[in-house]
Amino acid sequence: MEYEVVQTEDVPMTDLSDVDEIPPDLRIRALDEFFETDALNLKLWYFEPGDEIQYHAHSEQEELYYVLEGEFSLKLGRSGDEEYVEAGPGTFWIAKPEIGHGHRNVGDEEGVVLAIGAPATEDPGLDPHSLEDGDDE
Repeated sequence: MEYEVVQTEDVPMTDLSDVDEIPPDLRIRALDEFFETDALNLKLWYFEPGDEIQYHAHSEQEELYYVLEGEFSLKLGRSGDEEYVEAGPGTFWIAKPEIGHGHRNVGDEEGVVLAIGAPATEDPGLDPHSLEDGDDE
């Protein structure tokens, strides 16, 4: 099919706490699996108050995030140059390859973040503290 339209509630919810190999224990809607995307990873992440995705980086994937609901504290930047930024609904941020990023729901309500990553590769999180301060940009 050349196009598809879907309501959020029609995309199955996955509870990652049921999957030992995948931290953190959050819930997601894997839009990329539902739409069978080729060029990007696409997820809706659901955060209870205090839930977080820890500070990490990817070797080749860029990620764009968008806060739909909730209040988040972002940790962004290369190791040793991290910055903390507050983010609420309507906030975008991007993490280039090898740039550390993580975020925590600091609000009292559920938070929802749309995450778009490209290329669509298996690119597990790396420890940003183990990456060299690269000049490859």
